[in-house]
Amino acid sequence: MLLITDATLPDGRRNQRVLIENGRFVAIGPDLPTPEGAEVIDAQGWLLSPPFVDAHFHMDATLSLGLPRLNVSGTLLEGIALWGELKPHLTQEALVERALRYCDWAVAKGLLAIRSHVDVCDPRLLAVEALLHVRERVKSYLDLQLVAFPQDGVLRSPRALDQLKRALDMGVDVVGGIPHFERTSEQGAESVKLLCELAAERGLAVDMHCDESDDPLSRHVETLAFHTQRLGLQGRVTGSHLTSMHSMDNYYVSKLIPLLREAGLHAVANPLINITLQGRHDTYPKRRGMTRVPELMAAGINVGFGHDCVMDPWYPMGSGDMLEVAQMGLHVAQMTSLDGMRACFDAVTVNNARVLGLADYGLEVGKAADCVLLQARSPIEAIRLRANRLWVMRRGQVIARSPAATAVLQLPGRPAAVDWTSSQAEAASPPA
Repeated sequence: MLLITDATLPDGRRNQRVLIENGRFVAIGPDLPTPEGAEVIDAQGWLLSPPFVDAHFHMDATLSLGLPRLNVSGTLLEGIALWGELKPHLTQEALVERALRYCDWAVAKGLLAIRSHVDVCDPRLLAVEALLHVRERVKSYLDLQLVAFPQDGVLRSPRALDQLKRALDMGVDVVGGIPHFERTSEQGAESVKLLCELAAERGLAVDMHCDESDDPLSRHVETLAFHTQRLGLQGRVTGSHLTSMHSMDNYYVSKLIPLLREAGLHAVANPLINITLQGRHDTYPKRRGMTRVPELMAAGINVGFGHDCVMDPWYPMGSGDMLEVAQMGLHVAQMTSLDGMRACFDAVTVNNARVLGLADYGLEVGKAADCVLLQARSPIEAIRLRANRLWVMRRGQVIARSPAATAVLQLPGRPAAVDWTSSQAEAASPPA
């Protein structure tokens, strides 16, 4: 039995006590007694959050930066071509080693659930085998959900559909697609229909790279919403990226967003990658690259943020830090209101948990005791500071620790210790 004392929760409640027994939250409140024999952890007023969740990642490519070369143009298409050059040289051992190393990074950052797309266009399905092995290796401390992703196009790439079905037979969880990369718009629409029907037939979810383009006429998410409704897949379908929406005129979007809401689609933006890859063909004015996050949220659509890439053919940066993702999303979407900043924290925690369908997630009595203690006093402060993870807990057991971030000044007439925390803005307007 474990009792966490003096915790601040994301909804603003302070001085909370959290009781954990048999790996589950059994009581939460300010006046809980200390059970006899319970281990006690003092949170010292820091923010106790549910763990971070990444709703969109490519673990098969992670940490492969520079193999076989770097992406000189920085574009999506060169990244795809570069990945195609690398695939024949992949080995299962290297794929597993890089993925496990990234999972270590993730856990250290409080990231305990990841949805990763895995390329099925290599007839050997090496990456699929590797990530299924990794999923088994990490299952005691990290939830890894896999998407069968036809990177080269399910209709454009020979035998891709058969290979995608084989990947599902092997145990991959979700049906993926990339309609904007098919040879024609008509083939893109056909791929959406085909893949949604496959998911409905197998009782699976769908997560489709959709309209990752600056082209305002790339409108496959409209087709995705239609087939979601036609096949009764509401709540099980995710449109990822949706960057063409940043180029669409407002009139069309005024039609499109209600269609997405009616279909119960989840939307996942990838702020770090969208702001980097998109707009590469613009001079000025230059498009921001990310989909219309505030408008989608205002319409009641569940919007999550993904990391997408870390040190791979598409993105040379990253460390598995979902607070970095939230911070970039906040900036790109100009979500600087109190509600907007809090929504960006939700986009890397509770919203992404909904995308993945994690029923056992959250700081609630009866849920699995997974959480992270952040060196911050609020979700907004956590984003501002990209707060240190003091400890990370899985099923009531601490699995990662980091020392508190400190600095000592040697300046005349100034305090010796630096305190970066400051919640004046939230204190002036506390959450309801």
